[in-house]
Amino acid sequence: MLSNKITFKQFISYFKIAITGKQKEFTSGSIRKAIFMLSVPMILEMLMESIFALVDIMYVSRVSVNAVATIGLTESVITLIYAVAIGLSIAATAIVARRVGEKNYKEASKAAVQVIFLGVFVALIISAVGLFYPKEILELMGAEPDLIEEGYGYTKILLGGNMTIMLLFLINAIFRGTGEASISMWTLVLSNGLNIILDPIFIFGFGPVPAFGVEGAAIATTIGRGVAVLFQLAILFYGYSKIKIAFRDLVFRVEIMFNIIKVSLGGIGQFFIGTSSWVFLMRIMSEFGSDVLAGYTIAIRVMLFTLMPAWGMSSAAAALVGQNLGAKKPERAEKSVLITAKFCSIFLGLVSIIYLVFAPQIIQAFNDTPEVVKYGSLSLRIITAGYILYGYGMITLNAFNGAGDTKTPTYINLICFWLLQLPIAYLLAMTLELGPSGVFWAVALGEVVMTIIAVFWFRKGYWKMVKV
Repeated sequence: MLSNKITFKQFISYFKIAITGKQKEFTSGSIRKAIFMLSVPMILEMLMESIFALVDIMYVSRVSVNAVATIGLTESVITLIYAVAIGLSIAATAIVARRVGEKNYKEASKAAVQVIFLGVFVALIISAVGLFYPKEILELMGAEPDLIEEGYGYTKILLGGNMTIMLLFLINAIFRGTGEASISMWTLVLSNGLNIILDPIFIFGFGPVPAFGVEGAAIATTIGRGVAVLFQLAILFYGYSKIKIAFRDLVFRVEIMFNIIKVSLGGIGQFFIGTSSWVFLMRIMSEFGSDVLAGYTIAIRVMLFTLMPAWGMSSAAAALVGQNLGAKKPERAEKSVLITAKFCSIFLGLVSIIYLVFAPQIIQAFNDTPEVVKYGSLSLRIITAGYILYGYGMITLNAFNGAGDTKTPTYINLICFWLLQLPIAYLLAMTLELGPSGVFWAVALGEVVMTIIAVFWFRKGYWKMVKV
């Protein structure tokens, strides 16, 4: 990845530097090395997140099919709400990366504070909704009465304690913007390590801790991520990061706040479009029963396991774009994206082959109910068929965000998800009565079209002129 000839010893040396975060300069020198140094901790960070997601669903699968379906419905709502968090994190990475590229660390610190303020405000609103209306949320998503009674506690706890997830998102985005991806990685190692340990304790009970069932998964997640947020804040306040926050910095700065909101609106829009389409797809899937919904939920978790490393690469590309534009090196920013996209496409292409061959065996590892295996493996095979193209689309879309051009991905998502994917999913699944497979084919088609548009517009180069 770094050059045509690299020894195993050199690879191990570079790997150690990457995970310890010793290299902090990414606007000069080898582009491939810069990609490697940023991608490795980001990929490991995302892998930790996806490993926890798989372990979590594995434990919950032992509770009941309804428990798995509850997680699927709740997470579809959470991702819709967290469009705001993701939009803010895009703004945080773009603005902090640009200031770091300009070597203006004081302004980067000020921006970080305003991002955290916004995150706390949004989280408080979400908590109020989640604590008072968990049953209504599941009912709105089409859940059956027995599922609601069994699973509303999970929804209540996860939404009520969402501030831990919100701040974990945003502060890690700040670290990615500074180029200190290794800090984000170790934060998630702590968070998900605790989750994996606490999950079985709270789900099945241990010693004085009673068995909470599916609610236990939400309790473990909230505790694990809460501890990780305290770890993040300690790093920011005690100066272990490239930027440092002092108590005197904890004031509202209207100009910076509005700039963050302006940049984040496009990010919120694009992910609101994407996640709301997922909510509607889950709503369509719920029409076919809990077994089908559970199979689809497991397949999504499995796909996330392999998409997380790809998202790690795309986050690295976004950080490189922001820092190099800040350093007035747009051509280096573009080259970084194209090289990263090539690696991502190769990786996802290999993953799709594994899913095509071993889909049933993979789903069976989580749940061996025949209908769950049937539709879980079918969704794996169909949706990942276009992964090799999606690798390019994922990187280029996030490159726009890294440049602060959050409007372009919003328009692309609007076309591909709302105007194409959702109508075709409903037409194939309900009108033409193809059932769940109609939804799967619509998802695959949306991803392919999205990639084609994203790569075409990226080549136009307008993103190089965006100011943040």
